[in-house]
Amino acid sequence: MDALRSALQPVTHNLPGPIRDIGLSLIGESCYKKLILDIDLENNPECVKLGISKALGIGIVAASSIVKVPQILKLVNSKSASGVSFLSYLLETSSLLTSLAYNVRNGFPFSTFGETALILGQNVIISVLVLKYSGRAGIAALFVAALAVGVASLFSEQLLNMQQLSYLQAGAGVLGVASKVPQIVAILQEGGTGQLSAFAVFNYLAGSLSRIFTTLQEVDDKLILYGFIAGFALNLVLALQMVYYWNAPSAKARGKQKVPAGPIPPTLLSATATGASTSAEPRAKSKGPTTRRRG
Repeated sequence: MDALRSALQPVTHNLPGPIRDIGLSLIGESCYKKLILDIDLENNPECVKLGISKALGIGIVAASSIVKVPQILKLVNSKSASGVSFLSYLLETSSLLTSLAYNVRNGFPFSTFGETALILGQNVIISVLVLKYSGRAGIAALFVAALAVGVASLFSEQLLNMQQLSYLQAGAGVLGVASKVPQIVAILQEGGTGQLSAFAVFNYLAGSLSRIFTTLQEVDDKLILYGFIAGFALNLVLALQMVYYWNAPSAKARGKQKVPAGPIPPTLLSATATGASTSAEPRAKSKGPTTRRRG
């Protein structure tokens, strides 16, 4: 470790100003000195945990910027909302909006909730697409209008004080958990995952697990922690469904499958020929010559 420290310290002591400022803002002056300048990991476990938490948080925020892009592309390319529950996205969007307002107004570090804003925007796009491809395009305008009213209300201190917002945050945790249930049910009813994106499902699973760790390290708020724990449990159910139904066609797809054309069985050919000859006999007799004498 001493050899590694000697090799790295000339680099860490001469980092560019912007990078140094970012490090200081993320982990603080004390931990920056211990971890970056002194490279003393063994004697500073708390700083190591904080550094890991910050790295995970930044990774989650970065990944969240594209986590639902595959889902959006699947909907646009297929022009079908099969297997995707609008109710699930409606509940999740409401939960995310409330959590975003709660975190912003409490002044929590952006690395602990930044993905909320990015996923919220992607959810709005997906919700509108699901409504459009389900033949309910008119409801999409109402959905966006209601969302705008929610933003104005939740971020306004005149309309909602922090005590009231904390009650809503408790409800948001329940909504966030409940939002997974319609999607789980939709998969069971479809008998497959339809247009649901595996990339989004597995990233959600990893993200919710990481968020449990970052919340324990940086946010002393049980409401948020319990929401992430419950969310992880249901995300795990969705991930298991995705694995189970990986190659299974949906119920609608199975219903559309046709019986493949093939050669007619010999028994059916024989029966058809026999029926044809039997039905032809009376016509043959009726057209035969008569024995009546003429003249």
